[in-house]
Amino acid sequence: MKSFTYERPNSPAEAAAAVSRNPNAKFIAGGTNLLDLMKLQIETPTHLVDVNGLGLDKIEATPEGGLRVGALVRNTDLAADARVRKDYAVLSRALLAGASGQLRNKATTAGNLLQRTRCPYFYDTAQACNKRQPGSGCSALDGVSRQLAVIGASEACIATHPGDMAVAMRVLDAAVETVDAKGTKRKIPMAEFHRLPGDRPEVDTTLAPGELITAVTLPKPLGGAHIYRKVRDRASYAYALVSVAAVVQPDGSGRAAFGGVAHKPWRVEAAEGEMARGAKAVTAQAFAGAKPTHDNAYKLTLAERTLSAALNEARA
Repeated sequence: MKSFTYERPNSPAEAAAAVSRNPNAKFIAGGTNLLDLMKLQIETPTHLVDVNGLGLDKIEATPEGGLRVGALVRNTDLAADARVRKDYAVLSRALLAGASGQLRNKATTAGNLLQRTRCPYFYDTAQACNKRQPGSGCSALDGVSRQLAVIGASEACIATHPGDMAVAMRVLDAAVETVDAKGTKRKIPMAEFHRLPGDRPEVDTTLAPGELITAVTLPKPLGGAHIYRKVRDRASYAYALVSVAAVVQPDGSGRAAFGGVAHKPWRVEAAEGEMARGAKAVTAQAFAGAKPTHDNAYKLTLAERTLSAALNEARA
């Protein structure tokens, strides 16, 4: 690990200003992803700005009837919150499907959204990776791509977003609240928060440099059956090959978002009009234009079957 300096700011705007002043600075909260990347010298910040003392660790009701989840709420606490379990069960289930209990005790809401890909070529510094080192190439394109993206990828990157929580947040139409160095606040719809790789795969989100996440807001509850299904190589502590977050209403209508298939949580709202017709109709539209590799074409069938299982569970 390379040496770095450290500070603890007194306000969100002060934290944003500290990172904005230094292009090699990073925010740190739980550190469950960043510290691993620093040990591997994939991330090499020269300055860390600790945001744990900023009081962003509360879950509060909003005037619109939803919930405002502070950026520093730990994954364990969010999954266990009675309001989340009752009204946003897909989120609670997604969180419990991720990582281990020990990691969920440390990992934060904002950090979960910002976690970086688990593409093996990103983690192997001997391999070319445009996400890790822009312009170096993408070894995954001609490598082993079984766990990588089938849709929304580019010639520069076929990595996937690794998280579970973001998939549930996407199906719920959550929004990310931020503040910048000048104290200016904005709200980013979850649909616009994560980016597809294009020719800039090193940029994972639409956050501006130094912009700090302060909370995630959930709209008023949707009702219906909330299902999260995750298919992985082992029963725990593994990332999704394919996951599905679904909210299904009694009349058969609903919403569905997919994880493990793209650089961001994958949801095509137009395809949700086919929910009553079944998973095959939904996935045919949701994955139109997919460009799988010979290693990961199975994900298209797996996505259909996983959604079908989720729909059957909801209807039962």
